[in-house]
Amino acid sequence: MSIRTFRIMVRGVFDGLDDGRRAELLERAAEHDVLRAAFTPEGHLSYDLAARPAFTFRFLESGEAEEDILAATERAEEAAKAWLTERGYGYKNLRSTAQDLSQAPLGKRQRRAMRETSS
Repeated sequence: MSIRTFRIMVRGVFDGLDDGRRAELLERAAEHDVLRAAFTPEGHLSYDLAARPAFTFRFLESGEAEEDILAATERAEEAAKAWLTERGYGYKNLRSTAQDLSQAPLGKRQRRAMRETSS
């Protein structure tokens, strides 16, 4: 059985931040910039609090079966909740999307490479 790779995004909105927590997030904004966003096993947080209070965690998980994506999504949501709660950041409207990369359509370069290797 092959290993499947899952990309999971957990989105939400910061809620009820006091001045101290907001200042803390703004101070660390450069390391959480959307342009530096990456899918990682531990989860990567990105936001632009100056523009809006929304955030996104990006997680990279794996599993052996298609159904494993559900458990991976639950783990990602729990990890995001734990990270926010441990730091005292209020949040609301959490929602998740997950993609099984083995089911993702091939890009133009990938299709070309497949044609070249099969000829």
